[in-house]
Amino acid sequence: MRVRHKPWAEERLKDFPQYVIQQPESHKGKWKEVFGNNNPIYIEVGTGKGRFMTEMAKAHPNVNFIGIEVFTSVIVTALDLLIENELPNLKLMNIDAVNLRDYFDKGEVNRVYLNFSDPWPKKRHAKRRLTYKTFLSIYEDILPNQGEIHFKTDNQGLFESSLMSISEYGMLLTFISLDLHNSDFEGNIMTEYEEKFSSKGDRIYRLEARFQ
Repeated sequence: MRVRHKPWAEERLKDFPQYVIQQPESHKGKWKEVFGNNNPIYIEVGTGKGRFMTEMAKAHPNVNFIGIEVFTSVIVTALDLLIENELPNLKLMNIDAVNLRDYFDKGEVNRVYLNFSDPWPKKRHAKRRLTYKTFLSIYEDILPNQGEIHFKTDNQGLFESSLMSISEYGMLLTFISLDLHNSDFEGNIMTEYEEKFSSKGDRIYRLEARFQ
């Protein structure tokens, strides 16, 4: 993903600690205290500009959401959206997903969303895909037993490799759609990329899987 550098973004994130978690490692094992309730926590790895998580937080006020994004110049747009909507059940984290174990205990996260992740199409880059086995192992360590991953993409190659990776890892695939927008699936909330790709007639793929 090409990202236009915003040199002021890092300071802006620091200006809103009520929305952007500054030292997430200090909250490991204590995320219920951060939100002030015992509601389930859903995270999105690669939250981008934040539309999906903002709309999810609006639609599900009894769920706590955390949008995770490694690019500072991208997540600052998600922050603007959060400031505009003032959602108490949504927080942001500007961190790399490879370190999720440093921030969450086993079972602290109830669901992981992966939406329109970088497909890393070259075979030599397969380990960078967010559905590669090393990432699945990370998710397994922060989810409860039978915790779920929900995944959407417009990239057929990434979807096929993800199906294989998830199956080989021993997860149970509970939902698969090869054309989400022409299916009977209800409650879909679109991301910015999803709206862009689907408006051009691109097919959207979706799966749900759980650890066993």
